[in-house]
Amino acid sequence: MRIRQLIIKNFGKMKDKDVELTGGINLFYGRNESGKSTIHTFIKSMLFGLERGRGRAAVNDTFSMYEPWENPNYYSGMLKFESGGKRFCLSRNFDKYQRSAELICEDDGEELSVADGDLEMILGGLTTSGYENTVSIGQLRAEPGQPLAAELKNYASNYYATGNSDINLEKATEALKGRLREQERKAKEALQRKHRSREKIELEASYVWRDVHRLEGEQERISQELENRREKEHQRKEEPENKRVIDELRPNKWRIHPVEIVLFAVAVVFAFALIPKPWNYLVAIILFLLCGIYVWNRMKIDKWAVKTEPEIILEEITPEEEKIPLDKLRWELNHVREELQERRVQYDNLKEQLEELDEVSDLSREQDRNIQAVRLAMERINGLAAKMQEELEQRLDDKASEIIDAITGGKYTRLVVEDNLHMNLISDGKKIPVEQVSRGTIEQTYFALRMASAELLYEEEYPVILDDTFVYYDDVRLENTLKWLAENKRQVIIFTCQEREARMLDKMGIRFCKC
Repeated sequence: MRIRQLIIKNFGKMKDKDVELTGGINLFYGRNESGKSTIHTFIKSMLFGLERGRGRAAVNDTFSMYEPWENPNYYSGMLKFESGGKRFCLSRNFDKYQRSAELICEDDGEELSVADGDLEMILGGLTTSGYENTVSIGQLRAEPGQPLAAELKNYASNYYATGNSDINLEKATEALKGRLREQERKAKEALQRKHRSREKIELEASYVWRDVHRLEGEQERISQELENRREKEHQRKEEPENKRVIDELRPNKWRIHPVEIVLFAVAVVFAFALIPKPWNYLVAIILFLLCGIYVWNRMKIDKWAVKTEPEIILEEITPEEEKIPLDKLRWELNHVREELQERRVQYDNLKEQLEELDEVSDLSREQDRNIQAVRLAMERINGLAAKMQEELEQRLDDKASEIIDAITGGKYTRLVVEDNLHMNLISDGKKIPVEQVSRGTIEQTYFALRMASAELLYEEEYPVILDDTFVYYDDVRLENTLKWLAENKRQVIIFTCQEREARMLDKMGIRFCKC
């Protein structure tokens, strides 16, 4: 990629500024507050956009810092660049109310969509984090951040495992973690449902078991009563004299004697025959009615008669069960048996359901397999990342060592990058932690790491943008650095407030464009 032209329509303190850039070294010289950092920020904003912060963060965010001093509503610019052998024109309007982005291929006039990721595709997947930690160095920000360590780890695992560095290990790991959480959530919900079902079935089974015991007791009681009745009936048949005793205690309900009926008839006949007419009819009718009333009352006397003492004693000593008819007892026994059978079947079904719950279901086995598969995938990825990280560190060490050796003129022949970007320098066979060297050497170490990482991570070469990066460099190492940049980089953009870079480039005969 090569930036051809910057058209700053309204950005920060700059307005209607047009800058032509060439291949090789482009030098922006200017004193403090001359706009060097503004141009640096403009390039980043054009490539990756510029979002306004929210709430309190909006006060000191980049959007607010570089909002145009004049006519802030007209907040826009244009960047022309080459990539993949084609020329493109990127226009952006940063205004919060009219934000827009337009990308056009100048070779064939095709209009591309920034929102759909066409610009990201053209840039080869270069992200803001990767840009800031490799090819772009801001003022006093030479030290790369931890995102570079994560990106290098990503690159190691993805490239060596698949041959494709476009796959994002971090995103893949996060996706697997999300998948694992989802599978564990489903398994937990299934276990909770299983426990709730078990509790419900166990509660229902306890009620059914209680009914079974109650019905078994009822069945035993009725069966015992019927057995007692049969034994008593058998005893009555063997001892007939007992029946006569009961008959004496319980006389017949019909209380009229035949002699009384004959006497009543004779009295009515005599009254009719002996009493002179017509009174004999009246007297006979009256006697007949009186006799009829007497007979009626004697026949139904049990309605008002008071039970005899033997009868009362017999009823008191007779159990309630003996008072229930045998047919009713038999019906109750059959009914209890049927209900008991139903309850036993219901209880057996509930026991089978509990046994089925205790068994591992196909769904549970599948969920366990899925969880184990996700965990295994995460272990494999982490193991692969650790294994391939060693190989990446070797390649990174080799590239960074070449650069630091060129910059320091052979004083430090090797740069060793360890976990979390902890670095050590090798000089005369001695291993020196980077914390023990001078500030200038530390800055040069960071520079070497950034340049080596950019060559390793990205297939396409991007412009190197340096904003007052050489403040701590001495003249010798600055010359070495500029020479290395001129020989190894397609396009370099240097922002500086000093003139020594220009003098050194002229001294070494290196062509550059002064902007």
